[in-house]
Amino acid sequence: MLMVLLWVASVYLRNVSIIDLFWGPAIAIAGTVYWLTAGQPDGRGLLVLILVWLWALRLGLYLAFRNAGKPEDRRYTEMRRRHDPGFWFKSLFIVFLLQAVLGWIVSAPLAGAMHGSAPLGLLDYLGAAVFLFGLVWETLADMQLARFLRERTSQDAVLDTGVWRYSRHPNYFGEFTLWWGLWLIAASAGAWWTLIGPLLLSFFLLKVSGVAMLEKDIAERRPAYRDYIAKTSAFIPRPPRN
Repeated sequence: MLMVLLWVASVYLRNVSIIDLFWGPAIAIAGTVYWLTAGQPDGRGLLVLILVWLWALRLGLYLAFRNAGKPEDRRYTEMRRRHDPGFWFKSLFIVFLLQAVLGWIVSAPLAGAMHGSAPLGLLDYLGAAVFLFGLVWETLADMQLARFLRERTSQDAVLDTGVWRYSRHPNYFGEFTLWWGLWLIAASAGAWWTLIGPLLLSFFLLKVSGVAMLEKDIAERRPAYRDYIAKTSAFIPRPPRN
């Protein structure tokens, strides 16, 4: 229902990008529903609920500030061009309802963790630590990128300092890491089957809407980025090559 309402708003605004702002909160709302329907919520359920809302609020607020007053993201503008005429209607299925399905699958570890019955254990604490590392890494990446965009003196300049020195997409690596942390908590509850959630997210981050899409033509648009590609890991952080 939330995605249908967002679709109506996107048609009125002629801006599909609003889906990005609500991706995190929509998953957190799903997590809240899982928590409320878990019967007797335990410590693990409350832990996961707090973690997922931390992630959702940070991501939603960051994207809201970043996109305020800006036109539709070029990814969606290109999609609009490919699917016109009638994109206003097609977007309900290929953007909003598709993301609803993806969000339901990605949130599987939340359901598994909240409906599990095993007591809290070492794997839960490890999962929470992995989650927090990913959240901090992602936050640092977004803060450093925002500062770089404000202060750069050339459109061709490349951010290659801070966490961006070790990975070309540290924000996506942080997202990847924190969702695997949530899966560790679900696994501790006995819900190993929720592996499908982080696997699907990892596939999209690496091969579909993340790294692959952003780097499809960036070296052609920004020649300085070629040197950055040559020396910097695409995803997993590591020291730059000489």
